[in-house]
Amino acid sequence: MMEAITAFSLAFAFSFVGSVPPGTINLTAVQLGLEHRMPAAWRFAAAAACIEYPYAWIAIQFEQWVTASPAVRNNLLLIGGVVMVVIGVINLYTSGRTTGLAGRIQKSGFRRGIVYSILNPLILPYWIAVTAYLKGHGWIVLNTPAQLHSYLSGLTLGAFVLLISAAYMARRMVKAYQPKSAIRLVPGIVLIGLGLYSLFRFWFEP
Repeated sequence: MMEAITAFSLAFAFSFVGSVPPGTINLTAVQLGLEHRMPAAWRFAAAAACIEYPYAWIAIQFEQWVTASPAVRNNLLLIGGVVMVVIGVINLYTSGRTTGLAGRIQKSGFRRGIVYSILNPLILPYWIAVTAYLKGHGWIVLNTPAQLHSYLSGLTLGAFVLLISAAYMARRMVKAYQPKSAIRLVPGIVLIGLGLYSLFRFWFEP
């Protein structure tokens, strides 16, 4: 039971942090909030979070296949650390860049959430890296259906909470999402820090 709760909590936290950088999905949630279209914002957030669930499930299956190799398993901290640092650097580099899709007005929040999320393949490498990282440190165990689906539920809820919070707090938060704001750097810095911690453990711990 505790393993399932831990998996849920860590997935929620990493999903929330991973959704913070400005992009098509969260900027659309902000836009809907500014337009006072909260029913559409709820539908949009629900659709985007629902797509996160199967994407993350695919990522977990792929991660299990990759880590089945002894070479990968013995160097999991090294691989996880490098991947987290790379994702963090990419996060910092792309955090101020958004696409024109976020500015388009569409009537259906749910359909928009589905389309935007399907067209966001970065979910896969992100959850492969996060899952490998958490497993490498022994922080999560996904050996049972309850543990796996608790993990998936946590990451789905984390994405939903971030998106709906952004919509509700849009008038106050919109300035924080401007390209010149330092808040966009926080997730990348956090990911790099976690990666460096993993590399430190690989090189210096017995």
